[in-house]
Amino acid sequence: MVLKKLFFLLFLMLSINLVSAQNGIPRSDFWSNVRFGGGLGFGLNNGGFNASVSPSAIYQFNDQLAAGTALNFNYAKFDNDKRVAYGASALTLYNPLPFLQLSAEYEQLRVNLSQQVGATTFENDFWAPGLFLGVGYTNQNFTIGIRYDVLYDENRSIYLDAWLPFVRVFF
Repeated sequence: MVLKKLFFLLFLMLSINLVSAQNGIPRSDFWSNVRFGGGLGFGLNNGGFNASVSPSAIYQFNDQLAAGTALNFNYAKFDNDKRVAYGASALTLYNPLPFLQLSAEYEQLRVNLSQQVGATTFENDFWAPGLFLGVGYTNQNFTIGIRYDVLYDENRSIYLDAWLPFVRVFF
């Protein structure tokens, strides 16, 4: 349902932009400042694995500041349980130096937990928020770095640890 609303909103914005171009109304610079891309995340330890994919769109206010939104999908497999999560996030990117990117991201995920205890499987669905503060090395459209979840709760988080490496690309 959320995906349908997102596609409808995107279709509506593009339609309005096309109609205004045909009517001779001056076009704004809005779309020339929008960048699309996303991130990949991963985590490994002796007892598990976590991977995430998050396609994103950001608005580049200037050379240093950008803000936007992302859709998120996560998969985690621990010793006795499996977690699948999906949701959205809002992010802000700041480049104080051309090669350094600082980031803040609020993420809200719906987690589907399946836990195996002996021959019995327990299932639990819940919401898990995350507030990530990150730092990364940037080279043109590519950023690699690490982020920390200040709201991390080891019993409810989809992630193995509060520290997560990431790769981000925007075009």
